[in-house]
Amino acid sequence: MASGTSRDVLGRGLTVLGRAIREQPRIFAVAVAGSVLFGLMVVASAFVVGAVVGDVVVPAVESGSVAVGALALAAAALLGLSVLRVVGIFGRRLGAGYMQFRLQAAYRRRVTRRYLELPLSWHQRNATGTLLSNANSDVEAAWQPIAPLPFAVGTLVMLIGAVTSLFAVDWALALVGLAVFPALFALNVAYSRRMAPRQARAQRLRAEVSGIAHESFDGALVVKTMGREAQETARFAARAGQLRDALISVGRLRGIFDPMLETLPSLGTLAVLVVGAYRLRQGAIEVSELVSVAFLFTVLAFPVRAIGWVLAELPRSVAGWDRIRRVLDATGEMPYGDTRPDPAVATPATLTFTDVGFAYEPAEAHLPGAEVLGEVTFTVPAGKTVALVGPTGAGKSTITALAVRLVDPRSGTVSIDGVDVRDLAADVLAGTAALVAQVPFVFDDTVRANVSLDRPGVDDEAVWAALRLAEADGFVAALPDGLDTMVGERGTSLSGGQRQRLTLARALAGRPRLLVLDDATSAVDPRVEAAILAGLRSSAGGGPGASILVVAYRRATIALADEVIYLEQGRVVARGTHSRLLATVPGYADLVTAYEQAEVDHDRQRTYDEVTPMTSGLEVDR
Repeated sequence: MASGTSRDVLGRGLTVLGRAIREQPRIFAVAVAGSVLFGLMVVASAFVVGAVVGDVVVPAVESGSVAVGALALAAAALLGLSVLRVVGIFGRRLGAGYMQFRLQAAYRRRVTRRYLELPLSWHQRNATGTLLSNANSDVEAAWQPIAPLPFAVGTLVMLIGAVTSLFAVDWALALVGLAVFPALFALNVAYSRRMAPRQARAQRLRAEVSGIAHESFDGALVVKTMGREAQETARFAARAGQLRDALISVGRLRGIFDPMLETLPSLGTLAVLVVGAYRLRQGAIEVSELVSVAFLFTVLAFPVRAIGWVLAELPRSVAGWDRIRRVLDATGEMPYGDTRPDPAVATPATLTFTDVGFAYEPAEAHLPGAEVLGEVTFTVPAGKTVALVGPTGAGKSTITALAVRLVDPRSGTVSIDGVDVRDLAADVLAGTAALVAQVPFVFDDTVRANVSLDRPGVDDEAVWAALRLAEADGFVAALPDGLDTMVGERGTSLSGGQRQRLTLARALAGRPRLLVLDDATSAVDPRVEAAILAGLRSSAGGGPGASILVVAYRRATIALADEVIYLEQGRVVARGTHSRLLATVPGYADLVTAYEQAEVDHDRQRTYDEVTPMTSGLEVDR
């Protein structure tokens, strides 16, 4: 089994390397050319050194005088070979580095692009930390062997030249070389076989550690408010400890094999000297030839290690490549159509759901998905506001995701102006419909950048118009640097209501014809919310106005809608005006009343929290 695993890792690793060569053939050719030049100069240096010793040094010692011309010629030869070796080293390292970093950059882009192509359901089944690891450490691991690969290829050429030279010198010394070189290769193969499972486990644990860290940092508010700092620290420490042990196992194995890989060429050199001395006494070889062969074994020790470096990195490379391929080969992407309605149309859009059914994909592919929506049918007429109301789990947020095509329905159709959203071009859909999510996301950038997103045509005038419509221009104008104010990671320098209004302004800056609000104004004052919704109905950032689909909880928000869609368990139970549903649908009336009471309790708690510190302060002063 171990041997089979080793052959499998070697075969798959060579496949990965072959892919790299096919993608960067010219750069690889430059790097290999440099490595081959270096290798040939190493072999040539051995014989030049032998010739210098045999033809210059030994005669000088025997005669007591030095031939200046011969010495100058020897120095020139050695200098010339050194220059060529430097050129080879430069070409090899520059080419290998350039090739490795180009591949890493290219595959980071491919993985990230694939993330954006895959549907929301795929992302919901994969931890963020794992995805970060795929785009970072897995990509680095996959192409790590590229750095020593040209050196290893050049070393193979050098070994062929060395063995050929050994046979040209003496068959007995050549047999020593034939014994040492295969032994080095066998030792490297054994090293790779034992290293493969250790590297794979370490790579998997890197992703898990990254995932736990990201989850803890992302949920810092929950961790702190629930007093879970110690438990989260222990959870992270346990997995980090496993990664430490895995890396120690890798280092321990490397510590065992490295001395052996270093010692074997030295033993070869010793064997050459012993056999060579015997052959020298027999008169089969000369001093210069013995020196050349001994020197050759000495300088070959380091280049031969390059083969070991490649084989040592292959297990980690295969593990990283497998994790990258899992992303690149993932299915479920949502291809867009090429339908482009008349660009002159600038009226509010009509959104229609027709017998829409939907079920989220389960975490395990072999399990059936639970139905979230069933036969949902309704219309948001052009220029009208429709409110979605229902208990938790009724499918409201799923409907908003379907409206802007974050997911596709399992059955039925979602259409805008009579065109199935699956048939619309991607840029057309993005320019037509905008979603403001339940949880506002703000980039660690300026207010201007957060609103404009560098979209063409969204200048400062458009940014301010969107901010005014979102009732955000007042607080932005009061910020220290106005539009140039940095808002911090996830908008930490802003309040919840300010973040919501900023993300609403971001959606409005694109002048959408359909605006989908998933409880997007829950953190703002009811008076401000009413002003925002009234402004949206009349003008979307200076445009012709927008149709609005809003997930609503507040009675004041619901009352502003032209029609209310009441959902229960993923189905439309009733529809009509707020007042009619309140009078005719008991479940709706109970839910809205409960929402209203919860809002009152929330306001009381907020008032209490504001007054209590003041009271405590007075008591302390006493």
